[in-house]
Amino acid sequence: MHKMLLKVCLFSLVMISLFSAGFADEDTPLPLRVNIGIEKSTNPKDIAPIFQVVILMTLLTLAPALLTMLTCFTRIAVILSFLRRALAMGTQPSNQIVIGLSLFLTFYVMAPVGKEINDKAITPYIDGTITQKQAFKEALQPIRTFMFKYTNKKDIALFVNIAKMEKPETKDDIPTHILIPAYIISELKTAFQIGFLLFLPFLVIDMVVASVLLSMGMIVLPPITISTPFKVLLFVMVDGWNLIIQSITMGFS
Repeated sequence: MHKMLLKVCLFSLVMISLFSAGFADEDTPLPLRVNIGIEKSTNPKDIAPIFQVVILMTLLTLAPALLTMLTCFTRIAVILSFLRRALAMGTQPSNQIVIGLSLFLTFYVMAPVGKEINDKAITPYIDGTITQKQAFKEALQPIRTFMFKYTNKKDIALFVNIAKMEKPETKDDIPTHILIPAYIISELKTAFQIGFLLFLPFLVIDMVVASVLLSMGMIVLPPITISTPFKVLLFVMVDGWNLIIQSITMGFS
């Protein structure tokens, strides 16, 4: 079988070579040659469209990582996952709904940061008032300010010690590659704390239902079969979605 594939490949290469040679001998017009080059430009407006395309393609590639590391997406997604687990609803809401809701809540919370980046970095660079290096620095500063606001000092100290760095005197002395992982584990810690609080009222319902079934001798009937409707009823009666979303957004105010 392998020998047959090798023969087919060799035969194909030979035919392509002969076909190309035939075109070379005849006066048949070939496609034009295309050259792609890079020329130096001193005007930011000349490279703005290309620069925007490069930024767009880069962001599309790194979008999942950027959403996870630099925004509030991690906390929101984990909290909603805890809520679904506490309700014992299985796959309801589905993963698509949980991720979609987390994504749009992230856009809502991060809107002021995005506006600040646009006003201080993107628009001035396109207008030619600042350089590319200055634009990058101005764009990074609002994100660092946001992450510092919700990062525990203990977590920053952890990664500073792991990197064997000198103790930073100010926030500006903390590198971004130290700040990002510290921010992530701080967000995970906060999300787990909120998730624990979400579990408590539903855990009480599970315990009450299990005790009632045990006292009635219904040890074969799974308590979750009875407790799940009561959990959903309690969540609807207290307008749970409103309370959860309000608590999440106010946590970033």
